[in-house]
Amino acid sequence: MKTSIQIEVRPTEIDVMGHVNNAKYLEYMEWSREDWYNRMELPFDVFTDMGVGTVTVNININYRKEALLGQKLTVSTEPLCKGRTSYVLKHEICNEEGELVADAEVTSVTIDLKKRKSVELPEKLAKAFT
Repeated sequence: MKTSIQIEVRPTEIDVMGHVNNAKYLEYMEWSREDWYNRMELPFDVFTDMGVGTVTVNININYRKEALLGQKLTVSTEPLCKGRTSYVLKHEICNEEGELVADAEVTSVTIDLKKRKSVELPEKLAKAFT
């Protein structure tokens, strides 16, 4: 399932170049990713109750167009692919004109919270990729 959130660029997110600082795009994507988990009925406490955590292990991001102060952005998240212990979520950030501002593929791994070792994807998470 693809989900999306709406945000407005705030003054604290602008760098000396007058556009959104590169690190903020990752934060926007994280907010969208958390929304995706919640809509999939997999909020943080559900993972914790299973003794499982998710760890981001790789981010490949493309910065396509400047985002400026006050712009309204749509940040989307959708499942891309899964392995035995890892999975990839795709993010896109678009401006009000529908132009692609940034996109990324974020790879995460599920881990046993006590052993701190990777474990198979919980069934409920794996089903999100079918």
